[in-house]
Amino acid sequence: MVVGDFAIELDTVVIGSGPGGYVAAIRAAQMGQKVTIVEKGNIGGVCLNVGCIPSKALISAGHHYQDAMHSETFGVTAENVVLDFAKTQEWKDNKVVKTLTKGVEGLLKKNKVEILRGEAYFNDEHTMRVMGETAAQTYSFNNAIIATGSRPIEIKGFKFGKRVIDSTGGLALSEVPKKLVVVGGGYIGSELAGAYANLGAEVTILEGSPSIMPTFEKDMIKFVTNNFAKKGVTIETSAMAKEAVETEDGVTVKYEVNGTEKSIDADYVMVTVGRRPNTDELGLEQAGVELNDRGLVTVDEQGRTSVKNIFAIGDIVPGAALAHKASYEAKVAAEAISGKKVAVDYKAMPAVAFTDPELAVVGLTLAEAKEKGLDVKASKFPLAGNGRALSLNATEGFVRLVTTKEDGVLVGAQIAGVSASDVIAEIGLAIEAGMVAEDIALTIHAHPSLAETVMDASELALGLPIHM
Repeated sequence: MVVGDFAIELDTVVIGSGPGGYVAAIRAAQMGQKVTIVEKGNIGGVCLNVGCIPSKALISAGHHYQDAMHSETFGVTAENVVLDFAKTQEWKDNKVVKTLTKGVEGLLKKNKVEILRGEAYFNDEHTMRVMGETAAQTYSFNNAIIATGSRPIEIKGFKFGKRVIDSTGGLALSEVPKKLVVVGGGYIGSELAGAYANLGAEVTILEGSPSIMPTFEKDMIKFVTNNFAKKGVTIETSAMAKEAVETEDGVTVKYEVNGTEKSIDADYVMVTVGRRPNTDELGLEQAGVELNDRGLVTVDEQGRTSVKNIFAIGDIVPGAALAHKASYEAKVAAEAISGKKVAVDYKAMPAVAFTDPELAVVGLTLAEAKEKGLDVKASKFPLAGNGRALSLNATEGFVRLVTTKEDGVLVGAQIAGVSASDVIAEIGLAIEAGMVAEDIALTIHAHPSLAETVMDASELALGLPIHM
């Protein structure tokens, strides 16, 4: 190998080290490939550094703060509860984020994955240029997996700056705002709105559609909106954000609701209206990789693009922008390169919102199942009938199973309530395995546990409920 004007030869190269990229690199290495990963930023990508993980850390901190102030129900009263937000941020950054990112870097090295720092740009289907801070180098490769993720969308009138911030900026604030406006009430906006409301901020959500979190069902969203109301969070739906005007110590947000112009003053406005795939500065056209009209990479069931030796996964391909989806697709792509007979199957893809309470779904809703021509029914068990939920003083919510009427096959589930993000896993496994309601009903669940709600819902589906 010669460094300079000649290309250095690589086997499999992975661009991006987020939950898609690093998983693809490790699995490819496990399959016997010699792997190189290219990363222009921090190992771990958006999810570990400025997304999934730090946001859940702030959400957790907010819960602890609220518990410290409001645990009278349990006979626990604390005086002079103080939030040291600088310490909160230090814990989030150093104990949570850095621990994970260092761990991922260690896993890459353990699996003998070479790490190249810089930006990758395709010259053609078998060569790319990696541009570092001080030098650039051309590489040839046999196979490539693109896992470059996405970035926040900036909307007209809301240019990101000191007081107009995206979700990354929202996670890095040095203070809890007295007043915070969140533009966009999807799961990211609602999660961070809830986190800062719990930490003491006065929060207003501006959502363009008739409801926040419109991808979830109405009876699930109701629990979240009720919780927001208790915390004094203002929700303006069907609201069109017009402009943000920064001042020396704040920002004025102008918006319109049903033809009426309104404005609100705040310390910060956080824009969370969606994310854009990072496909525009990779030289994909030079490699012949096809994109759709949304800038997403067109792929087959193995993640293979229009160029047979180049694969794409995660936020840059069609489908939900979920970290676990990227990790799942990563394994499929890496194994496909090794000649394994693999293909993606999204029938049991969970989605979770870490709101108060948590919302989690997997598989089909009742309406979606009927649209597919399935003869189904829904069985809904309330958390109020669960002993563990009662002992946690967290009885709001339910578990709903969607099963076929004829044979009770599980095709979907929706959960609203405490630890929904964990409880949904059992149902995902059941759907993936093609189980019926009786399989879950006959599975002994520990008592008292929140998981018993799944058993109770399955018994309800069989027409033999014990606790209803």
